[in-house]
Amino acid sequence: MRSAAGSAFPVCDRVSVYAPPIQRLVSELSKLPGVGSRTAQRLAFHILRAPTEDAAGLAQAILDVKERIGLCEICCNLAEGPRCRICEDTRRDASLICVVEEPSDVVALERTHEYRGRYHVLGGALSPIDGVDAEHLRIAELYRRVEQPDSEIREVVLATNPTTTGEATALHIAEALSKRAPHVTVTRLASGLPVGADLEYADEVTLGRAFSGRRAV
Repeated sequence: MRSAAGSAFPVCDRVSVYAPPIQRLVSELSKLPGVGSRTAQRLAFHILRAPTEDAAGLAQAILDVKERIGLCEICCNLAEGPRCRICEDTRRDASLICVVEEPSDVVALERTHEYRGRYHVLGGALSPIDGVDAEHLRIAELYRRVEQPDSEIREVVLATNPTTTGEATALHIAEALSKRAPHVTVTRLASGLPVGADLEYADEVTLGRAFSGRRAV
């Protein structure tokens, strides 16, 4: 459709229907992983409807995390203070170290209540194509822990993710530890079929590892 002058109707610049503070909140929330624009809008309106003290509590919790949480000086896990709670727990087995990629992996393993050793958090996985090399991770810190003269470490469990980058990271660390600390046993978390899964839906790699890791019953 055209105006009387024969030109198309002018297209107005897109202007947000929200007031600037609301738009800013939506914009910031949409930066969170897994949060799209619609989810960000719902969260923003939820915060608007919430009592002021609840919103203030959320804001303060975010500030507290940024100001008070750092990395454990031993295992590089999240900590409030020099050391995390796991490294401070004298009941944990200091001879056993479980290497994981991220702090969230520590939480997942702790939920199993099967592991009573300590951890080392790498902060990611090797991925040269993305520019992530060994010096970008906390691999050197792991080597220092193992090589200390008074080290009690006897086994290192490699619990990196069963992905291409996770496998490459595990292999890299295993090869280095075999040279740096041959007295330390290096193991890898078993992988295979998840409980409750059907064989027909498993991929070839998963089935292959299930076969190689089979055990007597």
